[in-house]
Amino acid sequence: MSGHSKWHNIRLRKAKVDAEKGKIFSKVTREIIMAAREGGGNPEANTRLRMAIQKAREVSMPQDNIKRAIQRGTGELEGVHYEEATFEGYGPGGVAFMIQVLTDNRKRTVGDIRNIFSRHGGNLGEAGCVAWMFQQKGVILVDGKATDEDTVMAAALEVDAEDIRTSDTTFEVITAPEILEKAKSGLEDQGVQITHAEISMIPQSTVSVAGKQAEQVIQLMEELEDQEDVQRIYANFDIPDEMLEQAA
Repeated sequence: MSGHSKWHNIRLRKAKVDAEKGKIFSKVTREIIMAAREGGGNPEANTRLRMAIQKAREVSMPQDNIKRAIQRGTGELEGVHYEEATFEGYGPGGVAFMIQVLTDNRKRTVGDIRNIFSRHGGNLGEAGCVAWMFQQKGVILVDGKATDEDTVMAAALEVDAEDIRTSDTTFEVITAPEILEKAKSGLEDQGVQITHAEISMIPQSTVSVAGKQAEQVIQLMEELEDQEDVQRIYANFDIPDEMLEQAA
């Protein structure tokens, strides 16, 4: 499993820690609001909302918070108007970054992200400068401690998965984005224990970085993730496992 995938798993662990401090709730709340505004407040008929609610539950957000966020999205409660935007740029070593945000002040957010890139040896680029390096895919994380590779492989074939990636503790099942939920349900029906599922942007190739550049990339990722408007970050770095675990 390459560095960018391992980082994703590390950040999921961090999200649960952040949830205990309430730090992650604001980002999840924004996603629920936007999903409800875009597709309505019924999760059965709104895939994006259904996935946002699942993410909220993964970080133990109280049900009342989820309900209020949906009501803000549908207009039943007054709320802030958020705008979606995607920013692209390059980090140290030529690592490509895509940053998805939900913001109530685009000018402020652009300035913040540009400054973060500058502080860590990168630069914010023009729209489209790195998007071509990524493909939208469904990603299903399977608990590697609860099953074995043969079981996951057989189950993944049954749900038309495109690829399986492995690490010591996790399997990543990659699907076409439009069949993510069907594949997730199919895996669960076969007894596969799933820890997380989402639509993601997968890099078509990775850039190996180590030493000082790897430290800069990790610092850049961390500061971008701490920016309040940033919802998701995708990058194509490959960093030695020991450096990623140390950062975690």
